[in-house]
Amino acid sequence: MTEHDYQRMTARLDRFAAVPDDVLADAVARDGLWLRTFDKSDVPELTGDASPDRELAARLCAGCPVIDECLELDLRAAGPETVGVWGALPDTDRRALYPVWLRRRGGESR
Repeated sequence: MTEHDYQRMTARLDRFAAVPDDVLADAVARDGLWLRTFDKSDVPELTGDASPDRELAARLCAGCPVIDECLELDLRAAGPETVGVWGALPDTDRRALYPVWLRRRGGESR
């Protein structure tokens, strides 16, 4: 992914800047497909390789109505310490996205 991709993603998340954490968490828990669709024991592990992990994340989150809310929630809660799949992105992409998101929000962490 490029800096331009990260800029575009963070711009898409701007609409959630004023939404409280608990509202985002409720939406993700209520409407997220991950929590209801998959048996966690059947989900393959992330490999640490960018391309296969992106494909796995996209597959796991395909059709989820709260992908952006999920991504925003993880950026707020985990920041650069993120692990797993959130918002249809593997942790490596979210770690790279985090500083772009943080700068866009004025450098303030939540």
